Amino acid sequence: MLLRPATVDDARGIAAVHVRSWQEAYRGLMPQEVLDGLSIAERAANWARIIAETSRGSRTLVAERDGTIAGWASFGAARDEDAPGTGELWGIYAHPDAWSTGVGHRLIAAVEDGLRADGHEVAYLWVLEGNDRAAGFYERHGWTADGGVKVDRRPGLVLHELRHVKRLDPESTRAHNLES
Repeated sequence: MLLRPATVDDARGIAAVHVRSWQEAYRGLMPQEVLDGLSIAERAANWARIIAETSRGSRTLVAERDGTIAGWASFGAARDEDAPGTGELWGIYAHPDAWSTGVGHRLIAAVEDGLRADGHEVAYLWVLEGNDRAAGFYERHGWTADGGVKVDRRPGLVLHELRHVKRLDPESTRAHNLES
């Protein structure tokens, strides 16, 4: 598996993972018509823009297997105004075919190392309420629900999200090779 920084050329592969993982992971947690209406082409255009801009110090990593993107993670400084100086795992997804294969583990370890390298001692993430698989994954990696909640209102959709936090011990940086 190759773990590396994303490029604009990865936008379609990232979008494909994004759409397929949402369609599988959020089945029963979101209206099915929303999941069915997700567009890889639209997501790819958004990802190309995001990667090209590298806005607000964000970074996106991809996990590649046999030339295909199997997962991705995006992270950077906290987006919430009440969390200055804190890092945030903005998103992490693996293609459903890559679940439980180590892709997510490698990505979250790299994200934590990147956040530490950026000087963050604490980081947080948001997980969709009811997404027990994801919550369990984060908890196995030391992220803890702290009672924070957020309501994300989108056209035709209201998402309830729960915050998980982690103290990033500077001594626990994992030695890993992004290209192994």
